[in-house]
Amino acid sequence: MFPKLTPVTKNILIICGIVYLITNFVNTQYLYQILSGYYPFSPNFKSWQIITHMFMHAPLNDSVGIMHILFNMMTLWSFGPILEQVLGSKKFTILYFVSGLGAFVVFNLWSFYEVHQLTQSLEATGVNVAEIFHKADLNYVGSFQEFLNEPDSDKTKLLKTLRSTMVGASGAIFGIVAAFATLFPDAKLMFMFIPFPIKAKYLLPIIIAVSLYLQFSGNMGGIAHLAHIGGALVGFLLARNWKNNKYRID
Repeated sequence: MFPKLTPVTKNILIICGIVYLITNFVNTQYLYQILSGYYPFSPNFKSWQIITHMFMHAPLNDSVGIMHILFNMMTLWSFGPILEQVLGSKKFTILYFVSGLGAFVVFNLWSFYEVHQLTQSLEATGVNVAEIFHKADLNYVGSFQEFLNEPDSDKTKLLKTLRSTMVGASGAIFGIVAAFATLFPDAKLMFMFIPFPIKAKYLLPIIIAVSLYLQFSGNMGGIAHLAHIGGALVGFLLARNWKNNKYRID
């Protein structure tokens, strides 16, 4: 089921495992606060989160629990070694991090649109948006009663967006899966709950279609589906470029 581990894949697995243990058993709240990815204009955003969020996963006490990291690591172990052998360690490393970056960018472009819409709506009614940004700081210790009294208001939605986090290797993993499907389109894959093999070339359209449906159907379930799309698209573009230029000298 799992191919022999290659160096970069093994190191990513180890780093994700160590980070998961440390963030869940050593000063959990603080580490999740500074290492998770926040909206870039949130008061909680730090530049290093663009990278560190790729090695974070849902905490043990989350509804998803340990299944989040297990799914990502099993998928990485399944596809990573094959791609790393074909592409080489350098290109595979680029694939992982650039796909993760693409996921972060696409997810936050949508967040930017949402924040812009909410901000315009609130400013039109005379609400002090700067105050909401101030209260979105996780170190803010004042009252949140106004948000508790109006849980469905635009003020509360803006606050939640500025305080919400993005964690997980999923964007980078989707990039790896999309790259595999691009380089080995006719490879037949078996998945749980699907009783027949599926050709790899059908993965990318399925990923995008399902992710778009879940994103805009209201069934997000706390999952950053647009991040999956961003990672998959970057993985596809990188792999297609490398495939088309495979006979050129690096």
